Amino acid sequence: MKLDIIAFGVHPDDVELSCAGVLIAAQLEGKQTGIIDLTQGELGTRGTAATRKEEAAAAAKIMGVSIRENLGMADGFFTNDEQHQRKIISVIRNYQPEILLCNAPTDRHPDHGRSASLVADAAFLSGLSKIETLQDGSAQKPWRPKYVFNYIQDKFLHPDFVVDITAVFEQKLEAIRAYQTQFHNESLKEPQTYISTPDFIDSVVYRHKWYGKMIGVKYAEGFISEKTIGFRNFDALIQENT
Repeated sequence: MKLDIIAFGVHPDDVELSCAGVLIAAQLEGKQTGIIDLTQGELGTRGTAATRKEEAAAAAKIMGVSIRENLGMADGFFTNDEQHQRKIISVIRNYQPEILLCNAPTDRHPDHGRSASLVADAAFLSGLSKIETLQDGSAQKPWRPKYVFNYIQDKFLHPDFVVDITAVFEQKLEAIRAYQTQFHNESLKEPQTYISTPDFIDSVVYRHKWYGKMIGVKYAEGFISEKTIGFRNFDALIQENT
C-alpha cells in the first residue's frame, strides 16, 4: 500500500497530541495516511506497554488512518545509528509516502529531538540506491519523501506554517482521550504525572487555538520545515479575517 502521509511518533500519543488533525483531515479528503510509533512507551509512569498498545489501536480507529505500526525500539535508549535508520528506511521504502511528519526538533522530552533527527536522516538515506534493504526477501526500491515536517509538542516553537483543523478538532480530542491511562482520569489510581494533571488537555486546546488565531480560524496545528515551502498560486493561502 502506498501512503500519502506518514506520521512518526517516538511514543504512542505523540501523533495524537500534535498532528492528528492533519491526518484526520487528509484521510477524509481521500488520502492514505499512516502512523509509525518508534517505541511502545514502556517507560511511561502510568499504564503499561500492553495498555498503550490497546489505546494506540483505539486512537488509530478514531482517526481512521490506513495503518499503524510499532517498530519496537527501546523507549529512552534508542539511538540515531545505522541499525535504527535502516528500520525507518525500510518503512519509508515500503509505503513510499510523499510527506513525513515527525517529532519536534527540540522539546521537554529528550526522546523527541533524537527521534526527529533519526527520522530526518533516514528519510534522506532512503533515497540512496546503494543502501540496500529487503522486504519479504526482495530488494526495496529507493524512495525519498518530498517533505519532512516537524510537528510542535510541549515546548513552544514558532511554526513555519499552520494548518486549519477546525472541522476535525473534536475528533482529534477524542483520539487523545483514547489514552485513558495517560491523561486525567479520576477512576484510575495511578501516580500523577506532568501530562495527567487536569489542566494538561486544556493547555493542548489553548495551543491549537493560538495557532488558529494566527490565521483567523478556530483551531490549527503548527509545523516546522527546514525546506522552503512553495505554492502554485495564492488561492492556497488562508486569509486572516480583519
